[in-house]
Amino acid sequence: MAVKLRLKRMGAKKSPFYRIVAADSRSPRDGKFIENVGTYDVTKDPAIVSVNEEVALKWLKNGAVPTDTVRSLLRQTGVLEKFHNQKQTEKSN
Repeated sequence: MAVKLRLKRMGAKKSPFYRIVAADSRSPRDGKFIENVGTYDVTKDPAIVSVNEEVALKWLKNGAVPTDTVRSLLRQTGVLEKFHNQKQTEKSN
């Protein structure tokens, strides 16, 4: 089973709100997901991104592949940098 970190669209028509979720790559965009990782609210003037770092790092460590948009959101929040730092310290040990 290939796991992806991707956006799940929520909210009303013309008022999108997204959840960042870990989901099987074969499931539909708004379908079944494994775990909720965070939220992304684009309706606010500066978009609000909240990510549960522990859960995101767990999935990245287990091999989940983020989509391009989720990758940029994780980069904004600093989660991707922490993941790369963890990988570097594990390699050096």
